[in-house]
Amino acid sequence: MEVTAQVFLKPKKEESLLRFHPWIFSGAIRHIIGNPKEGDVVEVYTASNEFIALGHYQIGSIAVRILSFDPVDINQEFWNARIRRAFEARAALGLTNSATTNCYRLIHGEGDNLPGVIVDIYGDTAVVQSHSVGMYLSRDYIAEGIKQVYGNRIKAIYDKSEGTLPFKAGLNAKDEYIFGSAIDTPVLENGIKFNVSWEEGQKTGFFLDQRDNRELVGKYSKGRDVLNMFCYTGGFSLYALAGGANSVDSVDSSKKAMDMVDRNVEINFGINHNHTSYAEDAFEHLRTIDGKYDLIILDPPAFAKHNKVLNKALLGYRRLNALAFHKIKPGGILFTFSCSQVVTKEHFRNSVFTAAAISGRNVRILHQLTQPADHPINIYHPEGEYLKGLVLYVE
Repeated sequence: MEVTAQVFLKPKKEESLLRFHPWIFSGAIRHIIGNPKEGDVVEVYTASNEFIALGHYQIGSIAVRILSFDPVDINQEFWNARIRRAFEARAALGLTNSATTNCYRLIHGEGDNLPGVIVDIYGDTAVVQSHSVGMYLSRDYIAEGIKQVYGNRIKAIYDKSEGTLPFKAGLNAKDEYIFGSAIDTPVLENGIKFNVSWEEGQKTGFFLDQRDNRELVGKYSKGRDVLNMFCYTGGFSLYALAGGANSVDSVDSSKKAMDMVDRNVEINFGINHNHTSYAEDAFEHLRTIDGKYDLIILDPPAFAKHNKVLNKALLGYRRLNALAFHKIKPGGILFTFSCSQVVTKEHFRNSVFTAAAISGRNVRILHQLTQPADHPINIYHPEGEYLKGLVLYVE
């Protein structure tokens, strides 16, 4: 990919780049030589005309996403090397050749020094999702890099970027297979089978970031009555059943999601009378339970995707958790999460603490949870820590 322009920073605006932060904000730019289009590769220079980085140019608050702090060619060899490094990191975690888990995240944006793209592996299929124009325009390089690294282990590559690209980019992107074709086979996560629809489902089809936290739910479920709120396709529910729960109720407003839950329960446990599905509003369901459950999971969708609605989101988390504190049995366990990137750990904890105080219950923290190791956080990009969770014992 050819460099199309040179971006020059204002004095002292290179300081974050010297700490290897992977973003340049528009307000840090003094001037640009050339006329880059969104998605082009540009060189970045300090105010004293010293090269400092290469990255994808984009329109908006984040003006450049850094690809390299060295003057390299952004060619097929570059993409192969980055994807190979990401693969080796997952191999070190035991994910690339596991007999019990064949779905995991291969590339996690900034966490793998490829800002603006994620790649999830579902058995024989790789699902690519671009969040920047530059990464979308690089999708053929990325697909080729995946094939180079995996060889014939990958039979299909699905591009699911239609809903994640900047709305005004005008790319007319369509979700489609860019290699191979559909493979309809359940995936395995810690030995549990899941039907995953990357073509129709949320995100890339499944919430891979909750794998370790689902396993922890399984360990706490034996003999308990479990409520899984905002259950989507039933990840936490299946682990609770596998862990020996007395009963499991799954709640989601989507009838389509609940149909998938029922199919996932059946392929693992057959017709299971310990599980019940409810396609209804989560808040309405919580109001009706009154001491029925001694393990509740709250994993809502992101309440805030930008800072303008942060305060409203924090009120939402407070309201939701206060309801759960009021309703859970004495001695119950509450798993509660936020996946909103703009909600910090401190924001989330304060909302949950306020909810506990409102309820008047005695509450202890048992675990503080985050995303798994295949969703790594670049140490120079703390914003990448988006998943926050608490496991609480409620007296």
